[in-house]
Amino acid sequence: MRVHKLTFAALVVAAGLSLTACQNDDDGSGQSDPSSSASSASSSGGGSGSGGSDQGGGKDSGGQGTAAGTGSNENGKVGKCRTDELEVTAADRTIGGDGEGTVAVTLKNGGGRDCTISGFAGVDLKTSEGALSAKRSGEPADPHILKDGESTYFGVNYPINESGGSGVRVTGLVVTPPNETKSVTLDWPGGGTLPVTDGAGSPVKVGPIGGIGQGG
Repeated sequence: MRVHKLTFAALVVAAGLSLTACQNDDDGSGQSDPSSSASSASSSGGGSGSGGSDQGGGKDSGGQGTAAGTGSNENGKVGKCRTDELEVTAADRTIGGDGEGTVAVTLKNGGGRDCTISGFAGVDLKTSEGALSAKRSGEPADPHILKDGESTYFGVNYPINESGGSGVRVTGLVVTPPNETKSVTLDWPGGGTLPVTDGAGSPVKVGPIGGIGQGG
């Protein structure tokens, strides 16, 4: 009986040791979970890195900004001067002794951007006999850029009425900038009348943008 009791006691001790070992294994398994959580947190950090990658997308956005800048450059190509962007004025520039009178028309760029202007403006005189369209002079018309805030000019030449008669009364000046359809109506600053002519065609001539011609 004593031998059986010892054997039973040994079995109890062995079972206890086995249970302890199992508990240690469970503890080790429990410790592996936090390690797994840390790894998961590290993946989240990678997600943050993905946010950094999104910021890299922001760089792509910056690339689009560059493209937009290019677009801006494209939009920034100098376009033609529009009537609404120009301040149009006229003044008498006739010099005594000249055989013709000269009115200088000023076009000032107030559009907030540079613009191109060239060629001939449309010019009509309002008269007591109706509208009188000016003919273009034979001078060359060179294109140029009119910077914001700057002005350019052209001249209108007309015959001075020295006939002694009442002539044709001039009441206004209508100016249409080159390549535009919208006009500006101004007071006529030149001689009050034009001589009556029997010849065909207009006695009034307009010079190219960039010069005021005679009397300048």
